[in-house]
Order: sequence, then structure tokens, then C-alpha cells
Amino acid sequence: MSKLKGLLLTEGMHGMISQVEGLAKALDIEFTHQKVELNSFWKMIPPNLTPISNLVFKKIDVQDFDIIISCGRKSVIPSICLKKNSKKKVFNIHIQDPKVSLINFDLVIAPEHDNLNGKNVIKSKGAIHYLTSDEIKNNHDYLSHRLNKSKDSLLLILGGPNKYYDYEDQSLLNIFIKIRKILDKNNLQAIVIPSMRTPEKTINLANEHFGKENIVIKNVDKKAYLSALSLSKYIVVTCDSTSMISEAALTGKPIYIADIPAKRNDQRFKNFRELFNKLNIIKNLNENLEIWTYNSLNETARIAEKIKKELL
Repeated sequence: MSKLKGLLLTEGMHGMISQVEGLAKALDIEFTHQKVELNSFWKMIPPNLTPISNLVFKKIDVQDFDIIISCGRKSVIPSICLKKNSKKKVFNIHIQDPKVSLINFDLVIAPEHDNLNGKNVIKSKGAIHYLTSDEIKNNHDYLSHRLNKSKDSLLLILGGPNKYYDYEDQSLLNIFIKIRKILDKNNLQAIVIPSMRTPEKTINLANEHFGKENIVIKNVDKKAYLSALSLSKYIVVTCDSTSMISEAALTGKPIYIADIPAKRNDQRFKNFRELFNKLNIIKNLNENLEIWTYNSLNETARIAEKIKKELL
């Protein structure tokens, strides 16, 4: 039996790509990924005020697909329109709150902390993503030769500025100083991993602060990221990314959250962190490290199994 064909629609941001591709891989479908571009006037209009018309977005030249998996505001109308205009039955799934009537989608996957309810809503604990336990295990040795074998490792995962958080030097320096104290107190070695959103000046600041005795990865390197997740005893993630915290939760290892002052109401992020705190996955970063355990969180696999039942 041939595999189902999927069309993935996002705005091209890493967090969104991780979610749609992670789900597509977990569903074991063939897929094509298209970056959505809205035509000029519609870029600023919310989906609930936008007509369901192919005039809203630039042409998506993919003809044959059985499933659409979309994520992000700009992909809402294209997903609905492509399903509506298809000559065959298409199953469409949207990840995150689409901000339009849910009846436009066969399924909506929304984070539990968003409090979105509906008969076709599957709630996820945090963000689904494209990492797997096997990938983490298989890349264990990628960084191992660079480690000080007499020390355990602490992984610091850096996000980047968004509409809720700035990455001002002083805010990052406060985090780095706190972590340096933790390293010295606990005889640890740091592995610093940037994301696609991490500013170059933040990476340079980390490199200057942590010096040669620690490992600072200066470019986005998935193998280094996977290896560090496998090698590290403790994980610290900046508070600006639900995706990276969700990915780290796949390890079952202690995760500490490094706070950055919010520049606007960040209640959604607070709701997410409150949920993960209740699940015993995260704690706020302080100078006293603890070891605790929790069940590895693999929401992508769990949700994919539920969707497979819908598709049968």
C-alpha cells in the first residue's frame, strides 16, 4: 500500500517547521513542505476577516496531496482553500489556534495551555516537534570527544528575541553569570547551543563569558544539539521558546528555565511553564541544582497515533 501524500504549510519559522515535519514523520507519510506567502494587502489582516480565496496567497504549485498539515496564522486560509478546491477528499490538520471556526479543519492540534476546546481539537502538552529519542541516542558521540571526562555537563539552550522578549546584553549576562556560579559550585562543564533565532552578538557574548574550558557552538548544528541533549546531566533553556523546552522534555532530564524580562504580557508562556511545572518537568533556574525524574514527554508520537485512527 502506497503512503499518503502530505502538503505542509508554514510561514518558514523553525518552530513551525519542527511541528509540521515532526507530525508528518510520525504519521509516516510522504510530504512536500511549502512556505506560505500572503499577497500584500492580506498580510496584516487576521484570518477571521480574510476571505477563503486563492487570491489571498501566492500560488502553491502542489497538485497531489491527501493530507494538509498547517501551522501559523498565514497558513490558515491556504489550508482551508486548498481543501475546499481539491478534486478529491483531503484531510486537513492545523497546529495551534487557527483563530477561525474550527469546522474548517478535520483536526486542530492546540497546546493545552491555550485552552482551546472543540470536538475536533486534540490537546498537546507543550509543542509537538521533530526530535525523536532514537535521533538523540544515535548522535550521542558527536560532541563527546570535546568534553572534560572528569566533569558532568550542563546544557544551555539559547532562544532569541521575539515579540514578548528582548535579548538585551544585560539580561543574557545575568543568566551567564548565574550559570558560571553553578558550574564552579558543582564542578560542571557547559555546552552552549544556539537556535536559529539566537543573535550573533548573544553567541559572541556567551563565547567571551564561558571561555575555552566550556563548549560554545557558534552555528546552528542539529547534530551538536542532539548530542548535547544526550550527554548533559542538566538542561537550562531560556524562557522564550515553548518549542525548545518541549524538545528537551523528550529526554526525561531535569530542565531549568532561565528567565528573561518580558516586554509585554506573556501570559501564554506563563501558562505553558505553569503546566510543565505541575508535570514536574521544569523548575526555575537557581544556584542549587537538583536531580529529579519524570516520564519522557513524546506528544508527537501520542498525537500521531490518535490521528492514524481518524484516517483509517
